[in-house]
Amino acid sequence: MVSTENSEQARAIIETYLLDGERRYDRTRVAELAGVEPETTRRLWSALGFPAGADDAVEYTDADVAAVRGFRGLAVFEETDSRAAAAAARTLGQSMARLAEWQAELVASEILERSDGSAGSIRAATESAVAQFEELQRYAWRRHLAAAITRSLDGNGSEDSTRTLAVGFADMVGYTRLTRHLHPDELGMLLEAFESTTTAAITQNGGWVIKNVGDEVMFAAETPLQAAKIALAVQESTMMVGGTPELRVAVAYGPALQRFGDLYGSVVNIAARLTGVARPGTVLIDDATASALADEPQFSIRHLRSVRVRGFNRLRPHVLRTRERR
Repeated sequence: MVSTENSEQARAIIETYLLDGERRYDRTRVAELAGVEPETTRRLWSALGFPAGADDAVEYTDADVAAVRGFRGLAVFEETDSRAAAAAARTLGQSMARLAEWQAELVASEILERSDGSAGSIRAATESAVAQFEELQRYAWRRHLAAAITRSLDGNGSEDSTRTLAVGFADMVGYTRLTRHLHPDELGMLLEAFESTTTAAITQNGGWVIKNVGDEVMFAAETPLQAAKIALAVQESTMMVGGTPELRVAVAYGPALQRFGDLYGSVVNIAARLTGVARPGTVLIDDATASALADEPQFSIRHLRSVRVRGFNRLRPHVLRTRERR
């Protein structure tokens, strides 16, 4: 284990390893070595979420130079406008920042557990632990990338594409009230239970998670049938987990703009509005989903009166249930 006295040394060793060397260059020198304008590196650093300090601050390593060259060498960035390139870099930076924040304590703990406190041991532990996490991350990324590319090629293959999808939301009832009374550890356990059960229900029924935002998960599926199975499975799975609040779940079907892993458009807004008016423990679907599922014998659909919600004067919900077997 690394003592408190050696923690500063450990931080320096870990940083040097993760940055692939010592900080040797200022941003002007990075631009010269990479063959770009200094302003390009400033925009790139800012888009990726890194602090872009003074041009003469010695903050950068050989890995930074290689990264700028790598971005410059990607044909997709050469062929698109600067705003689109910045948006791509920003999305990448935000995703990696969130992943790093989650991993930081876990990776640091693993390094410290493997080390006896000496400089050589810290270096060896850092190399071993980081390599192991990188391999697991590479594996997960490649699997997700393969699935995402397949879905992308089913569309028009462009970064911003419109596809017809079933989009759904699942929202915990009474989450705001709960957060006022739960200890942070209890809140963490609640969110873990919610995210793990909903993710399993979504992926096992052919869909994929778009994002988790606190008490809500957004998901998508290729077909209304898949989305219906997901919605009902999400409700059922959370009911089996003790202490998990009831959910409101809703699904809508139609064209959606797919951009940097997120979805936009009227179908997303409809699903969100239906979630807001759903009763706890129920699943609501829109007209398009109800029409697509009308001949599916495994479902029972009850039509409700139209409601007026923000952005929609008349939105007709339908309650989706599993048809009871006789």
